Amino acid sequence: MRARARRIGLLLALLVRFALLAVVGWIIGLTEPQFAVLGHEISWRDIVLMGGGLFLIAKGTTEIHDTLEGAGHESAGAAKKHRGFGLVIGQIVLLDVVFSIDSIVTAVGMTDQLLVMYAAVTIAIAVMLFASEPVSSFVARHPTVRMLALAFLLLIGVALVADGLHVHVPRGYLYFAIAFSLGVEALNLLAARKRRGG
Repeated sequence: MRARARRIGLLLALLVRFALLAVVGWIIGLTEPQFAVLGHEISWRDIVLMGGGLFLIAKGTTEIHDTLEGAGHESAGAAKKHRGFGLVIGQIVLLDVVFSIDSIVTAVGMTDQLLVMYAAVTIAIAVMLFASEPVSSFVARHPTVRMLALAFLLLIGVALVADGLHVHVPRGYLYFAIAFSLGVEALNLLAARKRRGG
């Protein structure tokens, strides 16, 4: 069911991205300041980024909590085990909308060719569809990688909230932190495999 939910969610995300590209002028309008708080101008884009960032922080925190607490809280969270199929799909689409708005604003600055943007969106979703199952299976087999992925969710959530507050965190820092952590985890997995083999 999880794999099916991922596929449906990503396909719906593709349709949502196409719809957002079709109203690209409206998306650009989201960057216009709507009101000011303590001297800081706030646009709808800022609100979407902050909302998405807070959602990622909340989601990552609850998932880490559930992972750490384990079976002791299964009875209290029995309903969580059987989360609604529609809810999972909705979360995938919601997160994609948060990332899409920002990426579309960036894409418009790079090209004014809608066909190029449609092609890029289609390729991105195709890669996600192709990679989602192997990545998900790998993460399920390695609990430490799952914890690392949840930590990345928190990191990205904080970066989105910071962007929404006009505090720019250079993406290079985030990518370096993620790449470094993945490198260390890869070494840990290789060492564990060697110990089992030896």
